Amino acid sequence: MSLPEIVTDRLDDEQPVAEVALGGDDRLFVTPSRTLVYRAEGLLSDETVEELPHDIERITVEKSRRKATLTLDYGIDGEESVTIPKGKLDDVLHPMFAGVLDAHGVTDPGESVKRTFRFSELTLIVTSKRVVKHIGQSVWNEEYEEYPYEDVTNLAFEPGNVATSVVLTLGDHQERFKAPNEDARVVEATVKDALFSYYDVGNIDEFREIAAAEEGEGAPEEEEAAASSPFGDGPDLFGGDDQAEPEESEGTTGTDGIVEQVSADGEDGSAVSDGSEPVAAESVDTAELATEVSELRETIEQQSTELDRQNELIEQLIEELRAGR
Repeated sequence: MSLPEIVTDRLDDEQPVAEVALGGDDRLFVTPSRTLVYRAEGLLSDETVEELPHDIERITVEKSRRKATLTLDYGIDGEESVTIPKGKLDDVLHPMFAGVLDAHGVTDPGESVKRTFRFSELTLIVTSKRVVKHIGQSVWNEEYEEYPYEDVTNLAFEPGNVATSVVLTLGDHQERFKAPNEDARVVEATVKDALFSYYDVGNIDEFREIAAAEEGEGAPEEEEAAASSPFGDGPDLFGGDDQAEPEESEGTTGTDGIVEQVSADGEDGSAVSDGSEPVAAESVDTAELATEVSELRETIEQQSTELDRQNELIEQLIEELRAGR
């Protein structure tokens, strides 16, 4: 499709790297340095082009039933807002994030953005050379974190009742973030594909061999990669506690997630049986209750998702009926 003349006049020496249809003849074009929003001529307005540079400090999103408003914060230069159909939000953010990462010097020349994910307050961007993570109410600001693949020594995925933890091992520490279970397979496939392509390997075992050789050590065991970090399992962004039933082994798990060793004489406050065998401080009743709560949360999450889908269908039907009048 040819570009509107008014858009061509604003491109200068750049060319669009992405185009998103916004409905009717309205379109959005993304160049390496800016986003151009084209509004076609209407009954009461002329055609216009709005220019949004990518050197921003923050992006926030507000949603209504049918629309989404992106507000771009340029610091002392003020803010700019653009309203788009709600169903086009992810299509717009993906190329826009690529431009923002480039403008901030996060990505290198030739580095491509594979996929972007937004889960509650987590924004996850997978590129050909790194994973970029942002947590907060805004979908993006300058307080992001990045994990270059050259620093990654192991990768693991830990399924839970509501969400799956993605565990990146970087040298002597781990970084964790959660993806809802309904999206976990896509996240896993995307991260694996990008990481394996970077190292030119076909599977996780080949990657671990290369990572171990570069460290000059034996290949790390998967159990070590999946071990808990000192700060727990990362922020819970989905309203669910991935609590597992306590194991009848060396200790019990306290409310802060730290394993308490149980001594034979009960000095740590745990009960001791008549045979001097340690007994878990938490009852089996407690484990069943935790399981029921987790299952209830998962059911609520599923019902909420179904309601959102039904609302989307209703809104689509209303739009089509209006278009037919």
